[in-house]
Amino acid sequence: MTARIYQVPKSAMQSGRAMTDNWVLEFEQSEARRPDPLMGWTGSADTQAQVQLTFPDKDAAKAYAERYGIAARVYATPPKTLKIQAYADNFR
Repeated sequence: MTARIYQVPKSAMQSGRAMTDNWVLEFEQSEARRPDPLMGWTGSADTQAQVQLTFPDKDAAKAYAERYGIAARVYATPPKTLKIQAYADNFR
């Protein structure tokens, strides 16, 4: 079982930063997805891919993975860049 640990990004539809300080441990797929011959929906028999565990910080997520023997990769959060501009810049 392999997993990835990452920080929840801000949604494009949200202006605030609520719930962006949480870290998620998400299992990677162990088998490929395939289309259902009758309905055409895509799916697999891998139930671990549906599991997402939320932690308050990165260290707690790494400790959980080590405790249960899960090989986990930590993805760093990209730095936040702010584009500071004045309202008057819209009319130039």
